[in-house]
Amino acid sequence: MSLTDAASHSLVGVIRMPDQVQSPVRAILKRVIGAMAALLLAVLIVYLDRDGYRDVNEDGVSLLDSFYYATVSLSTTGYGDITPASSSARLINVLVITPLRVLFLIVLVGTTLEVLTERSRQALRIQKWRRVVRDHVVVVGYGTKGRSAVAALLGDGVEPGSIVVVDTVQESLDAASAIGLVTVHGSGTRNDVLRVAGAARARAIVVAPSRDDTAVLVTLTARELAPKAQIVASVRERENEHLLKQSGADSVVVSSETAGRLLGMATATPSVVAMVEDLLTPDAGLAISERDVEPGEIGGSPRHLPDIVLGVVRGGTLYRVDAPEADAIEPGDRLLYVKKVTPPGEE
Repeated sequence: MSLTDAASHSLVGVIRMPDQVQSPVRAILKRVIGAMAALLLAVLIVYLDRDGYRDVNEDGVSLLDSFYYATVSLSTTGYGDITPASSSARLINVLVITPLRVLFLIVLVGTTLEVLTERSRQALRIQKWRRVVRDHVVVVGYGTKGRSAVAALLGDGVEPGSIVVVDTVQESLDAASAIGLVTVHGSGTRNDVLRVAGAARARAIVVAPSRDDTAVLVTLTARELAPKAQIVASVRERENEHLLKQSGADSVVVSSETAGRLLGMATATPSVVAMVEDLLTPDAGLAISERDVEPGEIGGSPRHLPDIVLGVVRGGTLYRVDAPEADAIEPGDRLLYVKKVTPPGEE
C-alpha cells in the first residue's frame, strides 16, 4: 500500500512528531509515587472504617491489618481472611477500593499502557499535522549538509516544528527529532514519501543527499509534486549541476567547489574565510539577509542606504549593487543586505 493512502495510525514509525524527552528514572519514580498514594489512601479508608471489617482471628483490625488488607486487595490477591462485613464497608469497597485497585494496576502496567497511549497520541498528532501542514521546509537528507542547512534555518528564526526531515537512516532521524524537527522515515526519491512529508504544500525543499544521482531523482520527484516550491539542491561535482537545474532545482550549490575555494582562500587570506563563515552563520555576528524596500527608499540608490546592500532582487532576478539595473530602487524590489545579529554586549 502507498504511504499516501495509509491511515494515520499506520504512519506511526514513519512520521515522528517531536516530543519532550522524559527521564526514565523520573517516569518510574512518578509511577511508584502514584502506586504508593493509592495504597496509602486505601489503608486510610480501611482503618477509619475498621469496625466494619471482620478478621478471621476475631481480634479486630489494626493499622497493620489495614495495610495488609489494602495491599492484598489492590494487588487483587484477596486471601479473604479480612473481609468487609458492614454495609458501609462493602459500599466503600465497591465505590472506592475497586477504583483504587484499577488505578493501582494501571500504575503497575504503566509502561505497556504508555506505549499504547503514545502510539494513539502520535496517530492523532500525525492526522492533525497532515491536515494543517503547509508553507514548511522539507529537508531531504540529514547528513553533514542537511544538518548545516537546518542549523542555518533555525538560526534565521524558522520554527523547528515547521521543518520536516526525510531520511532512511534512523540515527539521523533520531538526531533531528531530538531538536524538535518532524521526521519522515523513507527515501526522498519516492513520490509517496515526499507526499507524506507534505512536499506538495511546502514553501521550500532542500535536497541534500550524499550522492549526486540521488539528488537528481529527488529533485525530479519534488518538482513534480511541488511546482511552485523553492527547490535548493546540493551536488558534489560541477558536471552534475546542469542535471539538477534541468530536473527543476531553482538553486544548485556545488559543495566540493565551494569548500575548495574556501580552502584556497584560507592559505592566503584566512581572515576572509572567517568573515565568509560569519556571514553564513545567521544567528551570530553578521549575516546576509533579504528585506522589502521601504516607501522612503523608492527612487534612491541602494548604495546610499545605511545598510550594506549587496544586491537588488527584482522580478525574481538578482542584480548586484554595481549593476546598472540597481541604480534606482523600484516598487516591489527586495534588498539583499548585511545585517547585524550579534546581541548588544556580546561583540
